[in-house]
Amino acid sequence: MLEIALYQPDIAGNVGAILRTAACFGISCSIIEPCGFAFSNKALKRAGMDYAAQVPIHRYADWTHFDTHRQQTGRRLVLMTVTGAVPLYQAEFQADDILLMGSEGAGVPADVHAAADMRVYVPMVPAMRSLNISVAAGIALSEALRQTRQYPMHEPTPERPNL
Repeated sequence: MLEIALYQPDIAGNVGAILRTAACFGISCSIIEPCGFAFSNKALKRAGMDYAAQVPIHRYADWTHFDTHRQQTGRRLVLMTVTGAVPLYQAEFQADDILLMGSEGAGVPADVHAAADMRVYVPMVPAMRSLNISVAAGIALSEALRQTRQYPMHEPTPERPNL
Protein backbone atom coordinates (compact mmCIF):
# COMPACT_ATOMS: atom_id res chain seq x y z
CA MET A 1 0.00 0.00 0.00
CA LEU A 2 1.20 3.50 -0.79
CA GLU A 3 2.13 5.81 2.08
CA ILE A 4 2.90 9.50 2.56
CA ALA A 5 5.82 10.48 4.80
CA LEU A 6 6.39 14.00 6.07
CA TYR A 7 9.94 15.05 6.87
CA GLN A 8 10.02 17.46 9.82
CA PRO A 9 6.81 19.30 8.90
CA ASP A 10 6.58 22.94 9.95
CA ILE A 11 2.87 23.75 9.69
CA ALA A 12 0.13 21.87 11.54
CA GLY A 13 -2.51 22.97 9.02
CA ASN A 14 -0.62 21.37 6.16
CA VAL A 15 -0.21 18.15 8.13
CA GLY A 16 -3.94 18.19 8.82
CA ALA A 17 -4.75 18.66 5.14
CA ILE A 18 -2.41 15.81 4.18
CA LEU A 19 -3.94 13.56 6.85
CA ARG A 20 -7.37 14.35 5.47
CA THR A 21 -6.17 13.33 1.99
CA ALA A 22 -4.66 10.14 3.41
CA ALA A 23 -7.93 9.33 5.21
CA CYS A 24 -9.99 9.84 2.07
CA PHE A 25 -7.78 7.45 0.10
CA GLY A 26 -7.23 4.91 2.88
CA ILE A 27 -3.45 5.22 3.19
CA SER A 28 -1.13 5.69 6.16
CA CYS A 29 1.14 8.60 6.97
CA SER A 30 4.55 8.71 8.64
CA ILE A 31 5.74 11.77 10.53
CA ILE A 32 9.51 12.17 10.79
CA GLU A 33 10.24 14.43 13.73
CA PRO A 34 11.04 16.93 15.02
CA CYS A 35 8.04 18.96 13.89
CA GLY A 36 7.94 22.73 13.76
CA PHE A 37 4.83 22.69 15.98
CA ALA A 38 3.66 20.86 19.07
CA PHE A 39 2.58 17.52 17.62
CA SER A 40 -0.50 16.49 19.55
CA ASN A 41 -3.90 14.95 18.94
CA LYS A 42 -5.44 18.34 19.76
CA ALA A 43 -3.37 20.15 17.11
CA LEU A 44 -4.10 17.47 14.52
CA LYS A 45 -7.81 17.42 15.32
CA ARG A 46 -7.99 21.19 14.85
CA ALA A 47 -6.07 20.99 11.54
CA GLY A 48 -7.42 17.71 10.20
CA MET A 49 -10.86 17.76 11.74
CA ASP A 50 -12.19 14.27 12.44
CA TYR A 51 -10.31 12.83 9.45
CA ALA A 52 -6.98 12.58 11.30
CA ALA A 53 -8.40 9.89 13.59
CA GLN A 54 -9.02 7.69 10.53
CA VAL A 55 -5.37 7.62 9.41
CA PRO A 56 -2.78 5.15 10.65
CA ILE A 57 -0.01 7.54 11.74
CA HIS A 58 3.53 6.29 12.32
CA ARG A 59 5.83 8.63 14.22
CA TYR A 60 9.60 8.46 14.03
CA ALA A 61 11.96 10.33 16.35
CA ASP A 62 14.24 11.25 13.45
CA TRP A 63 15.33 10.42 9.90
CA THR A 64 17.58 7.54 11.01
CA HIS A 65 14.73 5.68 12.72
CA PHE A 66 12.43 6.18 9.74
CA ASP A 67 15.01 5.16 7.14
CA THR A 68 16.05 2.08 9.12
CA HIS A 69 12.42 0.95 9.25
CA ARG A 70 11.94 1.69 5.54
CA GLN A 71 15.03 -0.29 4.55
CA GLN A 72 14.03 -3.23 6.77
CA THR A 73 10.66 -3.39 5.03
CA GLY A 74 12.26 -3.06 1.58
CA ARG A 75 10.10 -0.13 0.51
CA ARG A 76 11.10 2.36 -2.14
CA LEU A 77 11.41 6.03 -1.24
CA VAL A 78 10.03 8.59 -3.71
CA LEU A 79 11.01 12.13 -2.81
CA MET A 80 8.76 14.90 -4.06
CA THR A 81 11.02 17.89 -4.64
CA VAL A 82 11.23 21.01 -6.77
CA THR A 83 14.73 19.84 -7.71
CA GLY A 84 13.51 16.42 -8.81
CA ALA A 85 14.96 14.60 -11.77
CA VAL A 86 11.74 12.97 -13.02
CA PRO A 87 8.58 14.87 -13.95
CA LEU A 88 5.47 13.40 -12.32
CA TYR A 89 3.99 12.32 -15.65
CA GLN A 90 7.09 10.15 -16.34
CA ALA A 91 7.43 8.67 -12.84
CA GLU A 92 6.62 4.97 -12.56
CA PHE A 93 5.19 4.23 -9.14
CA GLN A 94 5.12 0.90 -7.35
CA ALA A 95 2.30 -0.30 -5.09
CA ASP A 96 4.23 0.06 -1.82
CA ASP A 97 6.13 3.29 -2.51
CA ILE A 98 6.55 5.86 0.23
CA LEU A 99 5.99 9.39 -1.07
CA LEU A 100 8.22 11.67 0.99
CA MET A 101 7.45 15.36 1.36
CA GLY A 102 10.11 17.68 2.80
CA SER A 103 9.51 20.37 5.37
CA GLU A 104 7.78 23.48 4.11
CA GLY A 105 10.66 25.79 5.00
CA ALA A 106 13.77 23.74 4.31
CA GLY A 107 12.84 20.72 2.19
CA VAL A 108 15.19 17.85 3.01
CA PRO A 109 18.96 17.77 3.56
CA ALA A 110 21.41 16.29 1.06
CA ASP A 111 21.63 12.90 2.80
CA VAL A 112 17.86 12.45 2.55
CA HIS A 113 17.97 13.47 -1.12
CA ALA A 114 20.68 10.87 -1.68
CA ALA A 115 18.63 8.15 0.06
CA ALA A 116 15.69 8.59 -2.32
CA ASP A 117 15.19 5.90 -4.95
CA MET A 118 13.44 8.41 -7.20
CA ARG A 119 13.18 12.21 -7.06
CA VAL A 120 10.01 13.56 -8.66
CA TYR A 121 8.71 17.04 -9.36
CA VAL A 122 5.31 18.35 -10.39
CA PRO A 123 5.74 20.41 -13.59
CA MET A 124 4.49 23.97 -13.26
CA VAL A 125 4.56 27.27 -15.10
CA PRO A 126 8.22 28.43 -15.05
CA ALA A 127 7.52 31.67 -13.16
CA MET A 128 6.04 29.81 -10.17
CA ARG A 129 8.31 28.68 -7.33
CA SER A 130 6.36 25.83 -5.71
CA LEU A 131 2.99 24.38 -4.77
CA ASN A 132 1.66 24.17 -1.24
CA ILE A 133 2.94 20.91 0.25
CA SER A 134 -0.54 19.50 0.85
CA VAL A 135 -1.55 20.27 -2.75
CA ALA A 136 1.65 18.68 -4.10
CA ALA A 137 1.11 15.61 -1.90
CA GLY A 138 -2.44 15.22 -3.22
CA ILE A 139 -1.36 15.56 -6.86
CA ALA A 140 1.47 13.04 -6.47
CA LEU A 141 -0.66 10.61 -4.46
CA SER A 142 -3.42 10.75 -7.05
CA GLU A 143 -1.03 9.80 -9.84
CA ALA A 144 0.53 7.02 -7.76
CA LEU A 145 -2.92 5.65 -6.84
CA ARG A 146 -3.98 5.76 -10.50
CA GLN A 147 -0.88 3.93 -11.70
CA THR A 148 -1.00 1.26 -9.01
CA ARG A 149 -4.77 0.83 -9.24
CA GLN A 150 -5.25 1.60 -5.56
CA TYR A 151 -8.00 4.19 -5.84
CA PRO A 152 -10.85 3.27 -3.47
CA MET A 153 -13.84 2.28 -5.54
CA HIS A 154 -17.47 2.90 -4.76
CA GLU A 155 -20.73 2.97 -6.62
CA PRO A 156 -22.12 6.47 -7.09
CA THR A 157 -25.23 7.39 -5.11
CA PRO A 158 -27.23 10.65 -5.04
CA GLU A 159 -25.45 11.51 -1.76
CA ARG A 160 -22.01 10.61 -3.10
CA PRO A 161 -21.74 10.94 -6.87
CA ASN A 162 -18.56 10.26 -8.78
CA LEU A 163 -17.27 13.66 -9.80
